[in-house]
Formats: sequence, C-alpha cells, structure tokens
Amino acid sequence: MAIKAPLYNLQGEKIGEIDLKEDIFGHEPNVHLLWEYVRMYLANQRAGTASTKTRAEVRGGGRKPWPQKHTGRARHGSIRSPIWRKGGVAFGPKPRNHHYHIPRKARRLATKQAISDRAKEGRIMVLEDIKFENGKTKEAISLFKKIGIYGKKILIATHSMDKSAISPLRNLDKTRIILGKDLNAYEVLNSQYVLFTKEGLEQYIKIQGSKK
Repeated sequence: MAIKAPLYNLQGEKIGEIDLKEDIFGHEPNVHLLWEYVRMYLANQRAGTASTKTRAEVRGGGRKPWPQKHTGRARHGSIRSPIWRKGGVAFGPKPRNHHYHIPRKARRLATKQAISDRAKEGRIMVLEDIKFENGKTKEAISLFKKIGIYGKKILIATHSMDKSAISPLRNLDKTRIILGKDLNAYEVLNSQYVLFTKEGLEQYIKIQGSKK
C-alpha cells in the first residue's frame, strides 16, 4: 500500500497528494530503539553543572563542638557534618558529563521509524510553501485551523529559516520549527503532527538518501 501525505496551499486548500518513499517512511517502529534514542537525546541536553559542597568544602567546623563525653549530648566531631544544619551534603551532585551516543546507523534508523509511525497514522502534511503575505501570527492560525491541526503539537520541517516564514510561527504555542535536514526522532516523537514544506520534505529525503 502506497504511503501518501496531503499537499496544501497557503489558503489551507488540499491541492493534491505526495507519495512518500517506502524506504524512508515505511519502517516499523522498534520501541526499545526509540526509547534509547530519546534517552540519549535528553542526556545530551544536560549541562551537567549541578554542584553541591561536601563537608570538606563548607565553611566552619574546624573544632569539635563539645567534649566527647560527660555533657549528656550526642557525640559530634564537626558542626559541618551532613546531619547538621548548614552542613555539607552527603552524596550530592558534582559537575559531570552526561553525554553518550548510540551508533550512527541506529540514530538514522530511529528517525526513520519515528517519521514512519507518523506517516502510518496520517499525521504528516505538506505545504507548498510557508511564506505569509503580511507576516502575521493570525495568518498561521487561520492556516492551521483550515488544515485541522490548530492547538496540536506541530513540528514544522522547512528548507530554510526565512524570517517571513518563521516570524508568524514564533508566537504559536506547541509549535516547533526545524530544518528538514536536521529532523530527528526525538522532535518527531515529541509532536503530534509533522508539517513539511515541499522543499523541506525534499531536503529530508535527500539527506536520508545520502546516508545509506
């Protein structure tokens, strides 16, 4: 069965359908691979700068607060022990590198599987172009309402970050803009609909075709 995506113009009118290549949009999703990709992607976004001070690094606590015996109190060696107020932190985070990678072929396959899943559900749409006449957000809202995706989480894959195209979309909630060549599994899975521009789709197919 051929995989197709509807083609719309900027007036929100369906003007045809586009055939999606089976070798790119016809993959069955592997849940573990997609999970591994998302885990890697989120780990690589972490700055790894969280830091706490140990008992050796907090200020004070040089002397024993009171004698070991004969005071009726519990024994303590320092007022900067982790059990004291303003004491050091036991086993707290320190700066570290969270980055890791899965093989390149696995990353490419995960992206194909994610986009294939959206294609199978009929959640891929294509626009002739995405340049708005007056550069107003209400134009983008009107277009999305006509297409039937307004209020949904939308990933827009375009061929260039042209200001006339991006400006009306920046104020829209749940809308993310990305270049077709930079499409990845996490962005696809984090959206309900993928809206390609015609050239953005060609850019994505071209980059996938060159990564065999």
